[in-house]
Amino acid sequence: MKVTETKLAGCFILEPAVFGDSRGYFFESFNEATFNKLTGTETKFVQDNQSYSTRGVLRGLHAQGGEHAQAKLVRVLEGEVIDVAVDVRQGSPTYGQYVAVKLSAENKLQLFIPRGFLHGFAVLSETATFFYKCDNFYNKESECGIHPFDADVAVDWELPLEEIQLSDKDKQAPSFKEVFGQ
Repeated sequence: MKVTETKLAGCFILEPAVFGDSRGYFFESFNEATFNKLTGTETKFVQDNQSYSTRGVLRGLHAQGGEHAQAKLVRVLEGEVIDVAVDVRQGSPTYGQYVAVKLSAENKLQLFIPRGFLHGFAVLSETATFFYKCDNFYNKESECGIHPFDADVAVDWELPLEEIQLSDKDKQAPSFKEVFGQ
């Protein structure tokens, strides 16, 4: 497995070693010892989640705070998405900056998003099945988020605005400044 740190410290792109022949392919998508060694973390995942969405669906930008903060390891089982992590760690030199990575069933890339980041993705293909591991359980009361088109973060979702489908919650989400005060 190849691990590359993004411009946001602690946020890694993982590229598995894929073994294939005429029968198909095999790869190890997660191995705790290898993952922790290559990322320099002590991450223990406790929850797996999966979602299915159609083209233009944008989910995020969300996080959980305090003792319920979550790190995530995300990947795509079917289709393609643009996956986004926004650094909201107070005092971080990359505070308010984001990284975007295309994840697909074809490229088999994964993105590790540490605690202290907002996260979201938009579906670029006709459909996508998105899978992620979390190192803490979901807690609705600790959830926060910002509007995915916040001008201060200015994420390029790589889709025409008229194709974007947002939940009511995301349509009404506050700005970066309203949530984080800067």
